[in-house]
Amino acid sequence: MPIKSDAGFDFIIVGAGSAGCVLANRLTEDPGCKVLLIEAGGRDSHPLTRMPLAFLHTIRNPTMNWGYLTEPEPNLNRRCVPVPRGRVWGGSSTINGMFYMRGHSHDFDGWRSMGCDGWGYKDVLPYFKRMETSWRGEGPFHGGGGPIHVAPIDTAYLLHEPLMAAGQAAGYPVSADLHGPNEEGFARGELTVDPQGRRASSSRAYLYPSLHRSNLTVHSHALATRVLIEKMRAVGVEYWQRAELRRSYADAEVILCGGAYNSPQLLMLSGIGPADHLRESGLTAVVDLPGVGRNLSEHPYTMVEFAATKPVTFLNELRLDRALRHAAHWALFGAGPFATQINSCNAVIRTLPDLTQPNIQLMCNPVRMDANLWFPGFCERKAHVFAVGVVQLHPRSRGWVKLRSANPADAPRITLNIFADTADFADMRSGIREARRIYRTAPQGDLTGEEISPGAAVDSDSELDAFIRATATTAQHPVGTCSMGAGADSVVDAQLRVRGVEGLRVADASVMPTVPGGNTNAACIMVGEKASDLIRNRSLM
Repeated sequence: MPIKSDAGFDFIIVGAGSAGCVLANRLTEDPGCKVLLIEAGGRDSHPLTRMPLAFLHTIRNPTMNWGYLTEPEPNLNRRCVPVPRGRVWGGSSTINGMFYMRGHSHDFDGWRSMGCDGWGYKDVLPYFKRMETSWRGEGPFHGGGGPIHVAPIDTAYLLHEPLMAAGQAAGYPVSADLHGPNEEGFARGELTVDPQGRRASSSRAYLYPSLHRSNLTVHSHALATRVLIEKMRAVGVEYWQRAELRRSYADAEVILCGGAYNSPQLLMLSGIGPADHLRESGLTAVVDLPGVGRNLSEHPYTMVEFAATKPVTFLNELRLDRALRHAAHWALFGAGPFATQINSCNAVIRTLPDLTQPNIQLMCNPVRMDANLWFPGFCERKAHVFAVGVVQLHPRSRGWVKLRSANPADAPRITLNIFADTADFADMRSGIREARRIYRTAPQGDLTGEEISPGAAVDSDSELDAFIRATATTAQHPVGTCSMGAGADSVVDAQLRVRGVEGLRVADASVMPTVPGGNTNAACIMVGEKASDLIRNRSLM
């Protein structure tokens, strides 16, 4: 089969996700710099990608999702856990829940202490500020003119006040800004939503404004098969595009932005990774780099559910006639309940007093997670339920990504290995118990009825561990599989350059040595922003 080739690019970016779109924008700010962006998915043109409340539909849409499952998880009763990742312009920022969290300042100082020079909190804060237009306005902790719009959750229908008061009564602080001086406690959630009430994905914020530039080329529906390496230098990328095998060449660099699952897969398909594993897959090792695919870290997540004592949850707004009115109001004015997220408040808490930073996040949802549209006599309303997602923020367990075969079309083998470290069970148990205590505290306690899941009778450590094994999933925040650092197991250095190969970088969640203590999309965009300056030898400091 003939291979179609093209050259003349300075940079090739693989993956139009959270970081890849940033790099496509920032690098093409220089009109003399020619960039090719390769994306396995297509445009984010589905109308539901723009509606904030519709994220549960987008994340399940097989046309925009890689549809990955883990291998049978050894500590989750051998269950295969869904691990959705975006296969579309904007990547996972197009299908996620839009929650805006950077992580704790200690998280980034921890990266610096692990040998990631230039990635401490004071180093990354300017990039978080550069990327955002915050509803708070510009200030010491926030930006006022960046591409990503950050808005507060509209709490009008979300029972915000009783839960905030209950958190304070339970002994936790209230924070006006989790990204300011007080980085823990109960706070109003924030979303990446623009002033028109539309999802502010990385593609909408960075890529679309760049499409008019003649020095940017975007190839959609293009599955990368390998990085082309000559004399230990990355010179281009091979990929399938609509049944045609193509090769494109870069004079400066190839930059992988495929995320925590796809970037290590592509490195290994290119002969960069653990030599023994590559041989098992029928591949020759170009660079024996044992850390590729290792150090996979994720936020474990489980759900606590309570019946509501009164018909007060967001189910009321999902009655068909009201939902249609809300949808029309969103379409016309970019406002109302469908222009936000169903979250009462965002709580990041310490369940032990000697901890230096929060270990648990509570995603407080004033509605059941299987809620649907309903109408009397047509489709009956389900019972009113409060659902609390308990997220362990700093797991000790580590998993891995391996090749399933040498065929790039085969999904990688993913093992999260969560709860391999028994201390992670202890953290999750403490989070469940605190969620119970908070939801039984007035004034929220006046609205909280019977515990549905795991149930009040499930109380001992062993019973809670069994519940966790049977129900836990993830918060969909995978990181670490091309980890940055100075040690022998690191894959990239602090400049994000792949060890042993010139002209090749990785810039996405896979380079994070540990998972930040919060939703990871903001940190991924920050990585893209900082990577663009590393490549251009610029600095905001």
